[in-house]
This record gives sequence, structure tokens and C-alpha cells, in this order.
Amino acid sequence: MRQRRETASAASKRSSSGETSEEYSSNGVEISTNVHVGNPRRSSFVWLALFLIITYCCSAVYRYQYQNLPMPLTAEQAGKRGFSEIEAFKHVKALTEVGPHPVASEALNLALQYVLSACQTIKSTAHWEVEVEVDLFHSKSGANRLISGLFTGKTLVYSDLSHVVVRILPKYLSEAREQSILVSSHIDTVFSTAGAGDCSSCIGVMLELARGISQWAHGLKKSVIFLFNTGEEEGLNGAHGFITQHPWRKTVRMAIDLEAMGIGGMSSIFQAGPHPWAIENFALVAKYPSGQVIAQDLFSSGAIKSATDFQVYKEVAGLSGLDFAFVDNTAVYHTKNDKLELLKTGSLQHLGENMLAFLLHVGASSHFPGGNSTEAEEDTSNNNAIYFDILGTYMVVYRQKFANILHNSVIMQSFLIWITSLVMGGIPAAASLALSCLSVLLLWIFALSFSFLVAYLLPLISSSPVPYVSSPWLAIGLFGAPAFLGALTGQHFGYLLLQKYLLNSHSKRRQLPPIIQAAVVKLEAERWLYKAGSFQWLILLTLGNYFKIGSSYLALVWLVSPTFAYGFFEATLTPARLPKPLKLATLLLGLASPILISAGTFIRLAATVIGGMVRLDRNPGSTPEWLGNFMIAAFIAVVLSLTLVYLLSYVHLSDAKRAIILATLVLFSISLAIVLSGVVPPFSEDTARAVNVVHVVDATGRLNEVQNPVSYVSLFSTTPGNLNKEVEQINEGLVCSKDKTIDFVTFSVKYGCWTNNDTMSGWTETDIPSMHVNSDAKGNGRITKVSIDTKGSVRWVLAINTEEIEDFKFKDAVDSEELISVDKKSSVDGWHIIQFSGGKNAPTLFDLTLYWRSGSTHNTDVPLLKLRTDVNKLTPITERVLKKLPRWCSLFGKSTSPHTLAFLKNLPVNF
Repeated sequence: MRQRRETASAASKRSSSGETSEEYSSNGVEISTNVHVGNPRRSSFVWLALFLIITYCCSAVYRYQYQNLPMPLTAEQAGKRGFSEIEAFKHVKALTEVGPHPVASEALNLALQYVLSACQTIKSTAHWEVEVEVDLFHSKSGANRLISGLFTGKTLVYSDLSHVVVRILPKYLSEAREQSILVSSHIDTVFSTAGAGDCSSCIGVMLELARGISQWAHGLKKSVIFLFNTGEEEGLNGAHGFITQHPWRKTVRMAIDLEAMGIGGMSSIFQAGPHPWAIENFALVAKYPSGQVIAQDLFSSGAIKSATDFQVYKEVAGLSGLDFAFVDNTAVYHTKNDKLELLKTGSLQHLGENMLAFLLHVGASSHFPGGNSTEAEEDTSNNNAIYFDILGTYMVVYRQKFANILHNSVIMQSFLIWITSLVMGGIPAAASLALSCLSVLLLWIFALSFSFLVAYLLPLISSSPVPYVSSPWLAIGLFGAPAFLGALTGQHFGYLLLQKYLLNSHSKRRQLPPIIQAAVVKLEAERWLYKAGSFQWLILLTLGNYFKIGSSYLALVWLVSPTFAYGFFEATLTPARLPKPLKLATLLLGLASPILISAGTFIRLAATVIGGMVRLDRNPGSTPEWLGNFMIAAFIAVVLSLTLVYLLSYVHLSDAKRAIILATLVLFSISLAIVLSGVVPPFSEDTARAVNVVHVVDATGRLNEVQNPVSYVSLFSTTPGNLNKEVEQINEGLVCSKDKTIDFVTFSVKYGCWTNNDTMSGWTETDIPSMHVNSDAKGNGRITKVSIDTKGSVRWVLAINTEEIEDFKFKDAVDSEELISVDKKSSVDGWHIIQFSGGKNAPTLFDLTLYWRSGSTHNTDVPLLKLRTDVNKLTPITERVLKKLPRWCSLFGKSTSPHTLAFLKNLPVNF
């Protein structure tokens, strides 16, 4: 006791003089600390410098990974066997010059003829040992019913579609015909854009690839098929027509799909598999590999409302392969701004060089996976590929089977370390872990709450609910700053609770001078907060591994690297040694790998989500105006909460808290001031608001042929916000409200604007579709036969009430071809939808046989059938409205959107 008092007395004297190294003896154990016993604070300059360095590194990683495009090559530089962006760009330019070219348009015929002519030129200049076969394939009528994703509950029917198919193979290797690699993309566009990105850029790349392959194919062991299809924008119809009708379809062993959900940039893999052979070989040879399994996870989860031809190749043909997409500037997707001027230099070169190297490699390979997507004896869930690129330079690929072993090993070792630590530390250690985890929970709660509050208030005070679409960097200040401030606040509350508990615990366990005890507690609390970050990622890794989520590799990286750095710099072999300040090197080493691997991906995902706000409201007026902001705010807050948990633990012993809070508030204030002042408008000519102008002829609720239709022009937007500014500029008597819901069969407009001014010209009553009940047998098993005439429309949607109808049969009335047979059909919200599109010679007369459910309720409030027919035609009133449409607006096209003239018709339940 005397020794302890003397030691403590000496310590007190030395502490008052500011010495930083002390030794104490407790029960014969030497306890040493190198802390600054007065007040263990680090310089605010150190923390701010660290934050700026990390911010700069994240930005640099993103720029290098996604903005560092290769130099385009001319034909001379690329040579006969290389890929030239300059040549590919000529094809893109030629296709965009024909203007929008949707299915059934004259412009699409021009685009088809251009592609056909280019393919004939490739054939004439091919290597003499290479055979090039060019086929203008006309697919007959077909019906495509996909089991998942965007088209669930629908049958996609098509007719009279033409496609260009090119097969390139060695002349003197007959077996090459039996094994083919399919490379596919679509020529057609939606009606609202010339489609420089979606997908003329893909067609340009394919044509240049076909030219290059035609000079190499004499060394290949397999053939390469290039499919330039049409009808993709109307429901993946071109891919289905080829894979079910073309004679070469049975030779295809792998499918590669090229797509665009924006314009230009790096074309990345966002779907791979199911068999991992393709992605593994791509990673081996690609010069600029780009792809993230996190994008695949998001796409397959349905978070991204879209679909590509790759779904047909997987579901219908059972093929494996790769799905590529351009995703830069996603706000221009399916709008007028998908134009040549925004296509970044180097984009085509990036995709072309990767694809050329890949096709030559797999084309010369002696091994090839089987015709089906996976081998029958393999467990597909364990055979899935996990892949990600590092700075667009190297791609890591491994299978789920290896991931299970790796992740389980890390998880077991981590839990073992934690359990051992808690057993050694006893109840105080367990309580400290619980309180540090509480700090993480508070960090999440406050980060989300602060950002959600801004997201909710923003539509109330700004001119647009999404004022950051044209300037995505504003989201950093509007949502990132509040999320960061909330995370710091939440963790600080947790830090104070933890510090209070540790102070109380230390006072009972160790007899140290108060000033040293307070310093020790602060340092120990800081370390617990750091370790709580690793525990957070351990839980996420455990959950991700259990559900076999490919993106769980991120949790592995964010767990292992910081934990290793902590163990390397901070861990001691004896629990008697007092804690020291967390080293700066620990943070730098711990965060280096996670930032390198994930920073660019997080930033790109944020940009993609922000661009998607243009088309957020799929049923205009059905969602709150703050919903889009909540999605952005949630994404940013979650990313910051996950990634800043280590960094924020370092701030509590710093003098920088006040400066950090002030800087964060200044950033938020500047961003908000920019939005409120209108200095940066919500939309621009290059990033336009998505709207639709439709001349509606509504003849619903009428069974007989006597017409008394209601005609009006409807203006609505899939971008959140009112249309007051647009209506004021158009000045055509448009009235906006939520009083009038328009049912367009595939979606409803609950908020929009309409006018009845000058709406009777430009169409005739003979254009109105008709539904005539030919017979209605009401005996046992009621059967109703209906004839449908879509008049001049070869693009229409028909909804069948599955609450009343158990099944149905659908036929072409002219040649009696059965398009949809009687079988089990899925539905969504009580409706099964037939979505039809075809060429100019597609049928317009159909027979529908309905088989009623036994005990049908005969609900007369809901129609039995709902029909919408579309005509790509401008009436005088729509032409005037479109001319007056503000420059920050653009028509938005998709497979379910009506054209500029739409006719509505329905059939009551009881006729």
C-alpha cells in the first residue's frame, strides 16, 4: 500500500509537470502508459487534413476507375484486326441521323437497311479463310412470357419484326457451326429519342467488332453470331424471336448482351452467369475490365426497374453469358438528350477493345460450358461468380463456393477473437461492447433522421422536389452534410455514454490519479468505438454470407483491413498495459484498401440513383413528392454510416469538432441557398424533365358500336413535382389537379394536366378500337368469345381481369394462328396484361376466348377487359403543345408508355 501511494504521489507530481511517460505498480503488475496525462487531445489540423486526404482519395479513385477512358483509335491506328472507335462512331452517327426509329416506323426500316448494308460490306472484305453469312431474318408472330422481373404478369406478343443476323466462322472447320457465341443488341429506339446511347452506340460497336472478327475468325474454333434485333424496347421481342425461331439458335452456347441505361462512359458488366465461365474468361483477357457484382445484386432484386435481352437468353434459352451497359448520365435515358453530342470520347473504344479480346479468347478456346446455363449436377447457388474490378485495371473473380470458405473462416476467427476478448474482459468488456454498438446504432439513427428531415422539407421550400438532378454534386451538401452531421452527433452521444460507464468502471478497478484516469477512459472509449465499426461489418458479413449475397465481399474488405491495421499497430500482448492514442497510421492503413475497392463504386451508384429520379414516379401522382429525396438521402446516409464509422471514432479526442460542425453547416447552407435562389436550375436542356403529351380518346364503358367518346390532351410527368411552370409556358388551357385519374391500362396518372381545347381534330371515330361479344355461354363453366379490332394500331395493351377470368385463349382472327394458348397465367394486382407490338403488316383483328372462374363475383365496378391502342401520330393540338414545351422537358418513352395518340376502351363485366 505504501508503494502504491508513493507511486501515485510521484505520478501526480510528474503529471503536473506535463510528462508523458509513467509507470505504476498494482498488485505486483507494472502498468505503463505513454499518454499525455493532462488532456489527451490531438490537433484539429491532423483530423481535418486526414478528412481532406480521404475525400480527395475517394474522388481520385472514382475518376480513375470510371472516367479514365482510352484514347480512340483511327482505322489506320487499329489496323485490320483491331478496333477503331472512329469507325464505330460513324455507324452511331448514321443511325442517329435517321431520328427516332421505334418499331413500325419508316425510320426503323432505314436503320435496318443501313445495318444490313454495313454487314454486306464486312462480308465482302473478310479474310479469305473466313465465312461471313448475312441473314435478314423476319420473325413470325410469337408470345413471350417471362417469369420474373419487370414483365411478371404479362404476355409479350409480337409480329412482323425484322432483324439482321451475321454469323462469322472459319471456312474449313465445319464443327465451328455447332458451337456459337451470340453477341446481341437492338437497333430500335423508343419514340422519344434517336438513341445515340440506347442503343446505337452498341450497334456501332458490334459492327466494328464484326469487321475485326472477320479478319481473325480463321483461327477460331467456334462461330460468332451478331444479332442486330428490333423490338427490344417493346418487350425484348427481337431476342425472343431469334432464340425461338431462327435456325442458328440451337448452336448458341453463350450470350453476350450490350445495353445502355445512359450514354457513354465505361461499359460495365452488371449481370453475369449463371455459369461463371464467361466472367472468369473475361477477367483474364479484358484490357479495361469493368464490372461490379453489387450492380447485379441490385438489378436482380428489382430495385432497378428495367429488363434487357439477357433475361430472355437466360430464362427462355437457358444460356449463360454477360450483360454490359453504359450507365453514365442516366438522366438522359429514353429522352431527347440521348444524343450524339453527349457521347464521351473513348466510350466505344473501351467496350470494343474489351469485347474483341474476349471474343477472340473464348472463340479459340477448346473448352466451352454446356448448352444449359449450369451443369445439372452442380449446386448453382455455390457456383455463382462474385466479381469486382479494381480501378478498372484488374478484375477479381471467385465463386460462391470459395466465398463460403473464405467468409466462414473470417467470421469464425472474428467471433473467436471477440469471444476470447469478452471472456478475458468479463462483464466490463461485454458492457463496453454493448455501449459501443449502441453508439453505432445512434450513428445510424441520427444520420438517417437528419438526412430524412431535409428530404421531407426540400419539396416544401424548393421549386422542384428533386432540384439536384441536373447538378448531382448538390446532393453532397443537401443530404451528405446532414447525414455526416447526424452520424457525428449520434456517435458522440454514444461516446459520452461509453465514457461515463468506463469512468465508473475504472474507478472501481484501478487506483489511478483522476487526471490520468480521465485520460485513460477517453482513449479506451475511442478504441471501443473503432472496434465497434469492425463488429458492425462482421454482422453484415455474417448476414451476407448466410443469404449468399455476392456484394458481401464489401463487408469482408471493410472488416479485414481495418481489423488487421488495428492488430498491427494497436494490439498488445498484456491487458495490463494502458491504452495509447489511436494512431493515424492505423486509420490510413485500415482504410486504404476499402477506399481503393469501393469508393468509386459507391459514388457511381449515387450518380445512377440521382439520374433515376427523372423517371421515379411510374404512376404519376401516386407517390409522395419527398419519396425520391428519401431514396437519395437513405443511400447517402447508409453509405456514410457504414464507411465513416472508423473515421469518426478518431474525432472525439480532437479539437476539430466545432470546426467540423461549422464547415458541415456552411456546406449545407450554401447548397440550400443555391437551390432556393435558382442559380442552378433543377433541369437543363441536357438533363430534361421527363413528360408525356398524349391526345386521349376515351370510349370506355361502351359495349355497342355507337360512339360518344371523350377527347382531351393529357400532360403528365414521371419526374416528381407539379407542372405549373410548364402549363404556364404552354398556354393551351391545361388544368392540373389530382381530381381526374387516367387509366392507361399499364399504369395510372393520378396527377396530371388536361385540356379539351381543339381535341376533336386529327382523328376519326373509325380509329377507335372495338370489342364485340360474339357469344356468351352461361351454363356450367361460362365461356365468352370476344372479337377485338385495334383498327390502325399495331401497338396496344389489353388487361384481362383475373378475378373474374380463370384462363383465356388468344388468336389472330385472320389466319387463326393461336398466339396465346390456354395454360396457367400469372397476374399482378388482379390483371394479366397482353402487350402487343409489331411491324406495319402486323394483324389488327383478334379472337379472345374467356373462361370464367366458377363462382365469379361479377363485380360491375371493375371492367372485364381494358384496352389501350397507340398511334405514333401528331394531332394539331399535340403538335402545338410539343412545340411550346419548355426546353427543360422531354418526352419519355418506354414499353408501357402511350404514344402521342391513344384510344381507351373497356368491356363491362356483365356486358
